[in-house]
Parts: sequence; structure tokens; C-alpha cells
Amino acid sequence: MKTKEAFRCSACGAQSPRWKGQCSSCKEWNTLEPVTVSKRTSTPVGAAASQDRPRPLEDLTTENLNSRTSGMPSLDDLLGTGLVPGAAILLGGEPGIGKSTLLLQLAGSQARLGHTAVYLSGEESLPQLKARAERLDLLGPGLMALSTNKVEDALAILSEPEPPELLIVDSVQTLVSPMAEGIPGSVSQVRAVSAELVEKTKKTGTTLILVGHVTKDGQIAGPKLLEHMVDTVLYIEGDRKHFSRILRVLKNRFGPSDELVVFTMKEKGLEVVEDPATFFLGTRDPSLSGTAMAMAVDGQRPFAVEVQALVSKSFLSIPRRTALGFDTNRLNLLLAVLEKRLRLNLSGHDIYAKITGGLATRDPGLDLAVISAVLSSFYDQPLPESSVYWGEIDLNGQIRPVAAHDIRLKQSKRLGHDPACHSGTCPTLADLQRFLFGKRN
Repeated sequence: MKTKEAFRCSACGAQSPRWKGQCSSCKEWNTLEPVTVSKRTSTPVGAAASQDRPRPLEDLTTENLNSRTSGMPSLDDLLGTGLVPGAAILLGGEPGIGKSTLLLQLAGSQARLGHTAVYLSGEESLPQLKARAERLDLLGPGLMALSTNKVEDALAILSEPEPPELLIVDSVQTLVSPMAEGIPGSVSQVRAVSAELVEKTKKTGTTLILVGHVTKDGQIAGPKLLEHMVDTVLYIEGDRKHFSRILRVLKNRFGPSDELVVFTMKEKGLEVVEDPATFFLGTRDPSLSGTAMAMAVDGQRPFAVEVQALVSKSFLSIPRRTALGFDTNRLNLLLAVLEKRLRLNLSGHDIYAKITGGLATRDPGLDLAVISAVLSSFYDQPLPESSVYWGEIDLNGQIRPVAAHDIRLKQSKRLGHDPACHSGTCPTLADLQRFLFGKRN
């Protein structure tokens, strides 16, 4: 065992990895004293060898891996097989997006089904958790909670004779392990805390859900190793100014990794949108110029969304280009193709484009809808009312087919719309311009 230096409060016994003038636990001044603690390392030379030996896979039983329902059918479909005993799930998302609300609802659903669920929070006190659970109508005998910042408390729960079937840690960046140096949330602490929890849950069969903070770039904070250590990585996204939330699967060892669920924020928490095909479409007026309905596909789900564009004369030396809901660089690329292939002078115009409803997607099939909406605003002519658009635009101005064409077409016909122009009838942007507006470049 190697040793390291730490500091312990002589008044309350709290431990800190570095010296401070004031103890963070009891608020006493000048009470931290240096102590020597052991640090776990690899097995020393000459130590007893492990008794584990390779075993034939065909002789193993998988009865302990039978999944159970989460109490939320849409979440079961998202995970593929529901909650698997011993599985580790990582949930990321921006602050205030609804991570804690969703997981508290999941814990409440497990308690109502007769399973034991423990919600461990390092950010909220127990009275705060009870108030939120009471507001969401989730209080019940099987729902337990613990407020702590020590990973030893979580390991103690998993070491009980009857460990809980679900353990939620909110969040992994708030826990601290004495086996690692650094402050809570540092790379070393996050790695150590996650490794200890995942290793313990694999042995006990408890389903573990870790909440991870995100950086300003939208990536899950901490080492990238954290995503490799868990079995499933979920990400909840959405605009906090809108009521919609999207839960995506980024990695899944027990099911598909390209599924998503759409939620809407209500007074009683997050509710699943059963038919999200037209949820983001809202109420639109197709008689206005600059609007186009697109059939986007995210994962295996088709969404009818409205793409709006505004082309107005600019009085700036450098015209503005703004995109909401998709990549601004892609908008600049499409506008450059328009100027080159259709010989349009857009250098003196400000151009704004957005996807309504708060949906953000990187579907390349939106190219055709964005181009059509920009042309509609530029000519100030509305597009055909029953038209729907999807297709990718290459640098030569060709309209290329995109993935999931049959899914888009089937959903469009179900909603009573027909594709106005596709790669078969309008292979180029010039054909699209002539088809929609009767103009030739």
C-alpha cells in the first residue's frame, strides 16, 4: 500500500485532500492537520494470485441478466430490454434540462412496481428531494433517498445484505473518493468514483444510473473513459424555453443505439409524447412565403418540422447568416451553392433560417427544405400548400437521395402530404427553381 498526505479536521474528523484555512464541514478555522493515509495500488509482487480463471462461455447462465420493466414503456423501448441487473447507465444533459426530474420519476415508478430504489443526491438535501417528489406525486414506501458527497456511503448501500435494485447517483461529479487525489469533479476523482461504483454494481446486480455534468461544448464532463466504463450512455437535450425534451441513446450494449424518446415538460414532470410525428410542426400557415415543411428522420423516427427562412436586404458591410436548430456552417455552404449554381446575388442580403418547435437535428435531408424556404423568401412566393421536402444538396447543385426514404414517404402520405420534388423529378437546383417558381437562371 502506498501512502499519501491528506488533512483531517481535529474538530469534526472531516478529511480534505489539501489544506484550507476553514473546514468545509464544521466551518471551524485552523483545524486541518496533516495525516498519512493509504492509497490503493496494483497487487504487489509476491502477493497471492487471484482465484479467478477463464471459464467456457457456453457453461455460464444468463438468468441473472433478465431485464425488468422500468415502469415507463417508452423508456423500455429506448433501452431495448428495460433495466438490466448489474448494468451501468450514464445520463448527461445541460443544467435544468430535466435530468433529476426524469430519474426521480423513474425511481418512483420502480417503487410502485415493488422494487427498491435509492436516489443518492450530492446536490440537494433530503427536504428538497421530498418536496420535489411530493410535487410530482411520487412519494411511496419503496422510494428511498440519501444526501451525501462520499462514495463510501454509496458503496455501503451496495454492500448491504439486500442491496437496492436501482441506485441513482446525482451526480458523479459531486462524489469524492479517498482513493484518489483532487477535488470533487476532477478527472482523477470522477474516474475513481465511477470505477468503484461500476465494479460494485456488477457484483451485486444493482442497476446503476450515473448523472454526468456537461461542458460548455455540450460534452459529458470528465474523462472520455467514463463513457467506455458504462453500458449505456443517454443524453437529454432541448431548449429550456420550450416544453419539449429529447432523450437520445448514444451507446447501448443491450439494444439499439439510434433511438430517441420525446418528452414534454408538464406540471407533474416529464410526459412521453406518444405520436411525435407532428409534435414539432405546431400550427403553421402554408400560405406565407419562406416556410417549408420537411420530413426529418432522427434515429428511426420521422418528424414533420417546419423550416423557416427570411431573406432581407442588408445594410451591413458583412451580411448576417444565422441558423437555429441546425449547423450555421451548413447554411453557409447551401447559400454558396445557391449563388454559384443559380447565379443568385445573395451578398447584399441578411439570411436567417430556423427549425420551429425547438428541435435541433443534423439530418442532411433538411438541405432541400432549407433551400426551398430560402428561395421562397427571396422571391416572396409561398410554396405549394401540401408539399413536403427532403433531400441532400451536393456542391454541384445536385439533389441526392437520403437515408430512410421509405420511412419519410410513408409518414408523409399518412399525414396527407406528397413530396413536391425529389431526386427523380428534380435532379438539380435549377429544376427545383423552375418547378416551384417557373424561373430559369
